[in-house]
Amino acid sequence: MVSSGRKKRRGFTLVETIVSSVILCGSVLAIGAASTRALSYTRLNRQYEVAASLADRQLTMIDYFGIDSFIESGQMEGEFDQIGPGYYWKVVTEEDEIDGLYKVNVTVSWVEYNRTYSVSLDTKLNGTVELIETQSN
Repeated sequence: MVSSGRKKRRGFTLVETIVSSVILCGSVLAIGAASTRALSYTRLNRQYEVAASLADRQLTMIDYFGIDSFIESGQMEGEFDQIGPGYYWKVVTEEDEIDGLYKVNVTVSWVEYNRTYSVSLDTKLNGTVELIETQSN
């Protein structure tokens, strides 16, 4: 038998091993980055949910005490102490064209990584209607 000088190849060459390792590392990094981004968006979504819940709670409190009493108290902004530091609320009211009706805007904001986020809710609430008596002669 004549030997042709070629040996049967067994296994992978060094170049094939290096290329497959680079592809594997790139895939692992891409999956890790996607997972980190997903966790970050999940955390931000949770903060939006908390802020919306706090704004709704603030509107419920204003409606419970009455919009007129709330405006008379003079406190139109503050911080939610029960939740921990970071969530602030601000209320802007404006009398509507209809007597006793107020436009109410509640904004809850927070700061994370030097960036401000906020959630705003708008509604209309009934106040008391003052009747003016007219005297007829």
